[in-house]
Amino acid sequence: MDRPDPTSSPGASQPSSRQRSAWLSHLNLAPFRPRLLSALKGYDRSRFWGDAGAGLTVGIVALPLAMAFAIASGVKPESGLFTAIIAGFLISALGGSNVQIGGPAGAFIVIVYGIVERHGLANLLISTVLAGGILFAMGLFRLGVLVRFIPVSIVIGFTNGIAVLIALSQLKDLLGLSPARMPADFVGQLQTLGAHLHQFNPVALGLGLVTLLGLFLWPRLFASEGAVASALQGTRPVRLLARLPGPIVALLSLGALTAWLDLPVATIGSKFGGIPQSLPSLVWPAFTWEGVRQLFIPTLTIAMLGAIESLLCARVADNLSNLPRHDPNQELMAQGVANVVVPFFGGIPATGTIARTVTNVRAGASTPVAGMVHALALLFIVLVAAPLAVHVPLPVLSGVLLFVAWNMGEWREFARLGHYHYTYRTILVGTFLLTVVFDLTVAVEVGLVLACVFFIYRMSTLFRLAPPEGDALPVPDGVEVRRLHGSLFFAAVGKVEDLPEQLPPGTRALVLDLGRLISMDTSGLDALVQLRRTLARQGICLLLCGAQEQPLSLLQRSGQYAEFGEGLVQPDLAGALAWLGSRALSR
Repeated sequence: MDRPDPTSSPGASQPSSRQRSAWLSHLNLAPFRPRLLSALKGYDRSRFWGDAGAGLTVGIVALPLAMAFAIASGVKPESGLFTAIIAGFLISALGGSNVQIGGPAGAFIVIVYGIVERHGLANLLISTVLAGGILFAMGLFRLGVLVRFIPVSIVIGFTNGIAVLIALSQLKDLLGLSPARMPADFVGQLQTLGAHLHQFNPVALGLGLVTLLGLFLWPRLFASEGAVASALQGTRPVRLLARLPGPIVALLSLGALTAWLDLPVATIGSKFGGIPQSLPSLVWPAFTWEGVRQLFIPTLTIAMLGAIESLLCARVADNLSNLPRHDPNQELMAQGVANVVVPFFGGIPATGTIARTVTNVRAGASTPVAGMVHALALLFIVLVAAPLAVHVPLPVLSGVLLFVAWNMGEWREFARLGHYHYTYRTILVGTFLLTVVFDLTVAVEVGLVLACVFFIYRMSTLFRLAPPEGDALPVPDGVEVRRLHGSLFFAAVGKVEDLPEQLPPGTRALVLDLGRLISMDTSGLDALVQLRRTLARQGICLLLCGAQEQPLSLLQRSGQYAEFGEGLVQPDLAGALAWLGSRALSR
């Protein structure tokens, strides 16, 4: 006996499936479509070798940075390495960019250290998971474009502020100090450093300064006009040395020097006992509702900063290459997945990283395969060379991070502040100071409020009411014409409200030409309605003419078009004057 067709009966699964599809379509969710799928079309051996070479280069660059970022964030170095491996692989495999490299970032140092200091490592893992969920939801609901609405003055302000805080956090190891506890706030760190200056270690300072100086000089030595390149004239040793990243050279050379001379400085081995030579094990954070409630603000901060950093990094990569532009929503979803997964392996927040992404592009990467190779290269290094990490001096890592902080900041913007409007200067400097003295969340919130207030003020000053200029149309006696320019919104309605007092005696009709009014909100509409009532009490007729699409649509939808009465809304100024001429002005 034939089974009944479930799609043919009422209330079966097919109608409900259609309803769900219609509901999802109505939400306009972003499709989950990793760039890797399209990048692999037509993929060949030559592109693979180009991606593999770029991935190996980035993996070497990422090794010291991952450890340094983790230590500066208040966690063990392996947390940074596992983050670079797992998150780096997932962000490349699932992301919306051809060349974006993900992993631990310097921008997160201050945030992560503050969470660990105030809430503990377990709550950091919970906060990272929750932030990953927010990032995924932002991408799913197509909110990637909203990150672009953050003014550049705010981005520069908090970026420079974070760079200062990173540099401050490294003074402890750079000077060889060993306080029992390092506070998370700016003032507390200064006080702690001052209280422990008696522990100053000149050897640690020497190693840190040599590292910093070497990182500045290393790329210049092998430039076309560099001293070494000129002496050896581009021989094979020069080409090989030029490919070695400066941080790796610093770690290998100064680490070997420290072990050989047995220098009295802290190392990864003396402070953390080394790095485990194994795969990361699964860690299950202890979720509690009370803990989640306390982590609301830190979670939003991680999500917001991760979104900003990753999309800014992807835009930089787009400008450096001729590859297809990134998909911001897919990139946010990949960042979300990575940040949900990484904490279960002891990792810290991850995002797109500008330095490693730029290295990836310049090394010849063309697809996300390069980022996946970079993660696998890091995994191989951890499994094979982890015992060597015990000799890495902490002052050397401090020098690396000081170099990162210097390159991270856009310091020229401070020197150019005098060339910009006071609103730009106020927002940039205010965001910078609030980031340094308070925290990033407060800085961005206040910066956005200031940006909105200044924008509203600027837009209100651009709105004006003025007699028409250059019109040859004759205006009858007793008729006043005013042309509206700009946007009539809540901050500009005062100019409309003051209009009755500005009309000359004997005015019997007022024509408002809306031909240059580009937009109007409900407050502006209400101002026009109140103006009509005020003028009517004075026996003055109000006409509107030349309304553009948006103001006219608002008049019609609100019902005020009909309230003005027949003939009181005309298509242009000539029509309005003709209508007045055909009727008694006392109407």
